[in-house]
Amino acid sequence: MVFYLKYRPKSFKELDSQKVRERLVSFLSGRLPLASKSKRGDASSIPHAFLFTGPKGLGKTSTARIIARAVNCTNRKSVKDIEPCNKCNSCRSILEGTSLDVLEIDGASNRGIDEIRDLREKIRLSPVSSFMKVYIIDEVHMLTTEAFNALLKTLEEPPSHAIFIL
Repeated sequence: MVFYLKYRPKSFKELDSQKVRERLVSFLSGRLPLASKSKRGDASSIPHAFLFTGPKGLGKTSTARIIARAVNCTNRKSVKDIEPCNKCNSCRSILEGTSLDVLEIDGASNRGIDEIRDLREKIRLSPVSSFMKVYIIDEVHMLTTEAFNALLKTLEEPPSHAIFIL
């Protein structure tokens, strides 16, 4: 296994930046409903979009994946506990990249309007096995102007079962 994949953070406490870790934990604490006890897609307290900025290698994608697992983890005991267990079926499928409800899109490779239109079609579908659908759009700054405009429309009026992490 490649070094950077083997040692990629899998929980908030493993993130390198204490400042980022503390801000995320304080912001999300109490806002993440329990996936095991809530109705699927009912997440009025969770923001529908997150925007991460910073240089390459900072951990933006790793943090997005941790948030996706935390939102969908079925073993969290309380709304104050935001750490994903990384052991339940939902966490395992996200870690392995096999979850149907967490879609990761590379904005540098899939930068056209057709890809965003395809995303807009998929977003109408409810989560299959997870609590929420999470769309991680990596390198979003590489999208074309037309793709940005199409994505903006989706971000302005998102379905209640979707979270975007850009």
